[in-house]
Amino acid sequence: MECPWNRTTESLGNVVELQHVNLRVPDQLKATAFYISALGLTRDPYLVTGIDNMWANVGVSQFHLPTGPAQKLRGIVGLVVPDRAQLLHRLQNARRWLDGTQYGFEEAADHVDVTCPWGNRIRVHAPDAERFGRINLGMPYVAFDVAPGTLPGIVRFYRDIVQAPASLENDEARVLVANGQYLLFRETDAPQPEYDGHHIQLAFVDFGGVHARLAERGLISQEDSQHQYRFIDIVDPENGKLLFQVEHEIRSMTHPLFMRKLVNRNAAVTNLIYATGHESLAWAMPPE
Repeated sequence: MECPWNRTTESLGNVVELQHVNLRVPDQLKATAFYISALGLTRDPYLVTGIDNMWANVGVSQFHLPTGPAQKLRGIVGLVVPDRAQLLHRLQNARRWLDGTQYGFEEAADHVDVTCPWGNRIRVHAPDAERFGRINLGMPYVAFDVAPGTLPGIVRFYRDIVQAPASLENDEARVLVANGQYLLFRETDAPQPEYDGHHIQLAFVDFGGVHARLAERGLISQEDSQHQYRFIDIVDPENGKLLFQVEHEIRSMTHPLFMRKLVNRNAAVTNLIYATGHESLAWAMPPE
């Protein structure tokens, strides 16, 4: 029987979760003004609720924002939020709390570019099922700026060592790391700051197999627990050349926090505009 569908497009590969991006922030009050009030995300109500760290929910993913010297991701975090007009209203209101910082935003035809108080770049899109899958709220990609000539080796690293679907498309390396979520790598001639320790967190099906391939090359940077390890260096498997650095916190599918259900609020509801039963937001689109 001839199959009418391309079955390979449904293969996730070895990576099944992009759970968080971790960036230190020096001021929790300003972080709350930016991530919660301006972007409209939701502070996790159950875990890490003190004043020294904040977990901000965005669909099935999070920002982790521990207190410390500011860290800057060398690239852009892509978000989808449900309503552009409401986003712009919140961003404008947040100026009163964030004046005097690097905070700002700029509208474009199909997105809004937002800069956090410490210079991190966030690109916010409206829901678009063709581009980002059936989500109203989420983190569809993290895009990194990398040196010229590194993309083929980066694709080989994620394809051969991590065993994630990876390819070169439209002058960028695309690595599928969960359903509808990607790591993107884009070459630039612009000088980049030194890596400052920020990290992303992924979950692997073949947790032990990737560990073995990384350890064989001396790439394991930290052994955290039975369910978690880390690596920083992305190298070309063909020659071991260092291509890029960003810490990857790697969890197993047996990690207690794997696929933990996250609370997402409806940022359009306030105490002045309130409707019972509409406080929460479904991050996925309804049935067609």
